[in-house]
Amino acid sequence: MIINSAHGPGGKSKRFELIRTWRDRIFFVGFLLAILIGVAGLAALLIDVLIDGLGFLNWKFLTNYASRKPLESGILAPMAGTVWVVGLTAIFTVPVGIGTAIYLEEFARKNRLTRLIELNISNLAGVPSVIYGLLGLAVFVQFLFNGSRNLTAGALTMTLLILPIVIIASQEAIKAVPSSYRDAAYAMGATRWQVVKTVVMPQAVPGMMSGIILALSRAVGESAPILIISSLVWVTFVPTSPDSKFTVLPLQIFTWVSQPQEDFRSIAAAGIIVLLLILLGMNAVAIWIRNKYQVRSE
Repeated sequence: MIINSAHGPGGKSKRFELIRTWRDRIFFVGFLLAILIGVAGLAALLIDVLIDGLGFLNWKFLTNYASRKPLESGILAPMAGTVWVVGLTAIFTVPVGIGTAIYLEEFARKNRLTRLIELNISNLAGVPSVIYGLLGLAVFVQFLFNGSRNLTAGALTMTLLILPIVIIASQEAIKAVPSSYRDAAYAMGATRWQVVKTVVMPQAVPGMMSGIILALSRAVGESAPILIISSLVWVTFVPTSPDSKFTVLPLQIFTWVSQPQEDFRSIAAAGIIVLLLILLGMNAVAIWIRNKYQVRSE
């Protein structure tokens, strides 16, 4: 009596193994194609921006103010405004965001109120940026500063925008610290604050910095809240204090792109290059800080 091995237990297992192998290959190829399409699209955009903007990127462009004439227009005022806004936003956001995360994870009791606060923070992270712009206009510009559209109002508005991101990322970084580290510190007689300061924070800083990088990157590229708060597009002065009026690079780039002259589009491409350089510089500093603390904790 001859038994067909293809219909036996061994044949079924081989067939299932073959199906799994081909399924894995199909998914691998699909994921690889998705990555290649994304990278190719990004590379195409970068190449197009570099081709259009590198010819206009010079010292004159970096030191001139905005002008109605594209060949005389520069980016000094919005570049300075961007640095001011991002710097003030980081000053306002980082201590509050990290402090809130530490309190919620290490000191607050796990009850219904705490869960409600965490749920609201998660929901705030998905609110459209224009809503924060309207809120900032009503609370900071009209109420707090009596109608003054200054840098502090813009930075506080951007703080509201990115604060939930920083809090959530900081909470996840704190949760990732093994509980055995805390138990060992408590066993040696450390207080709760000493455990947080000397054990939890050094381990969580790398993860926190990743969230801060993403949050500040979003703050750099947002234009809708600043359009509502500042509403200035042709600024011919550099902000000198937190009370100064201002504009930022995304708003200036949007204004140049909307102009009918073709040269303004090349100027906008040069502005995009400057914005990318500022963003990469910020990320480089944050990554250096993250790696420094990561090496120290290890």
